[in-house]
Amino acid sequence: MLKVLGPCVHPNKLAVYSQKVFHIPPFNLQTHQQNRTYKHMDSFKWLLNKAYVNGKWISAENGETFEVTNPATGEVLGSVPDMNGSDTESAIKTAYVAFQSWKERTAKERSELMLRWTNLCNAHKEDLAKLITMENGKPLKDSMAELSYGVGFLELYAEEAKRVYGDIIPTNAKSRRLLVLKQPIGVCGMITPWNFPHAMITRKAAAAIAAGCSVVIKPAEDTPLSALALCQLAEEAGLPAGVLNVVTVSRDNAPDVGRTLCESPLVQHISFTGSSAVGKCLLSQSASTVKKTAMELGGNAPFLVFESADLEAAVKGVIACKFRCSGQTCVSANRIYVQEGIYDKFVARLAEEMDNELRTGDGLQPGTTQGPLINQRAVQKIDSFVQDAIQQGARLVRGGSKGQGNFYYPTLLSEVTSQMMCAREEIFGPIAGVLRFKTEDEAVIMANDTQWGLAGYLFSRDLSQIWRVTERLEAGIVGVNEGVVPCPEVPLGGWKESGLGREGGRYGIEEFLELKYVCMGGL
Repeated sequence: MLKVLGPCVHPNKLAVYSQKVFHIPPFNLQTHQQNRTYKHMDSFKWLLNKAYVNGKWISAENGETFEVTNPATGEVLGSVPDMNGSDTESAIKTAYVAFQSWKERTAKERSELMLRWTNLCNAHKEDLAKLITMENGKPLKDSMAELSYGVGFLELYAEEAKRVYGDIIPTNAKSRRLLVLKQPIGVCGMITPWNFPHAMITRKAAAAIAAGCSVVIKPAEDTPLSALALCQLAEEAGLPAGVLNVVTVSRDNAPDVGRTLCESPLVQHISFTGSSAVGKCLLSQSASTVKKTAMELGGNAPFLVFESADLEAAVKGVIACKFRCSGQTCVSANRIYVQEGIYDKFVARLAEEMDNELRTGDGLQPGTTQGPLINQRAVQKIDSFVQDAIQQGARLVRGGSKGQGNFYYPTLLSEVTSQMMCAREEIFGPIAGVLRFKTEDEAVIMANDTQWGLAGYLFSRDLSQIWRVTERLEAGIVGVNEGVVPCPEVPLGGWKESGLGREGGRYGIEEFLELKYVCMGGL
């Protein structure tokens, strides 16, 4: 028997499933605002209101600021400097000066300092998680998971700093010795996204700083506060002035600041996580100075469920992969392909699991599993995808409508086809669109029929099939019978238009090192 739909479906509306109609209890945003647990916000020490450059808390040269709001409530959390290209150029020069001395520090010195930074982040984990939820909207449980993930990069690269090894190459002449040195690349410009405002900074900056580089970071305009909190803790850990710099920038000034980072001759590396369109723009701007780049760009991840799969494990895998952070992750399942023999059963079980597991609300409220989308632009985009699918014949099984403010209710669509926008474009929201396939070959062809290649997933208990499909998927990340696969120890990055380079694991620090061949003669 089907259960009454929970708050994953729009309030005060009727949801239709299997010819049955259920009334939906309302979700009251105003009540959530009145009951919120952050009324003491004025005394919350992590609401920092200055940018951080050269070890100092500074304003923009022109005095301009912009507001940071809570996407769940619309409440203004505070204001930060709205810095421009000129401010950024000053930060770059500061980072260049700091690099000259930081690169001379021993690996052990850098490692010990970064371990202190790690310990401070762990000591303040609950407050930092609350800050993420306040400016990003994700449930507090997800924010705590992000903190563990993000601090893991600090710890990992504190250790990897001592493992940057060169090579001695067998010589071709008795009088010569051939060596390869690895040296820090220099000043690194970093542009980070709002969906993981802590972990995307530590994944990039920790590797660069451990390698001996200095960094200038432009965090997303929606979530600058987590970046500033990391600066505060780095300062307390003893990181020298100028090694870590954060320029806070509004959406209007972002193109100017991005161009300044890309075109500056003092910046030797650009690291970016975000859309493929913006990544291509940054690559173009970086070409004039031939910068090394690391780009984690858009995704359109296929999630393949074969008839040989454990159905219950696959359903739980979709819940974890698709609805984590309300679907706002670049490795989220975007196209769910289910083999025709289990298709109807899978859709029914996924609908039941959504009813049981997903609860929409303010991320600081107990029990919430689905926070808001980041802003109204995201809401409008998601709704347009749903309406497009319905108009083209998809069946709305769950959700499919807006909540109050920035909320969109978790949505399940069946009978989705490859022509629909939700299958062609990166969704970045809580839409689970389920497509059919007949054969393994058909599934792989459909999965690879995209310009993106960041992540892919498959569920099967056939070991031969697992190996065949894993090797054929055109993606930099593959999850086998797992819906959540990132961790600090592994290399993350994409194929095709999903990016360049790798971040994470021992491979990540290599992005910030240059090779130098040394030939010693006359021996």
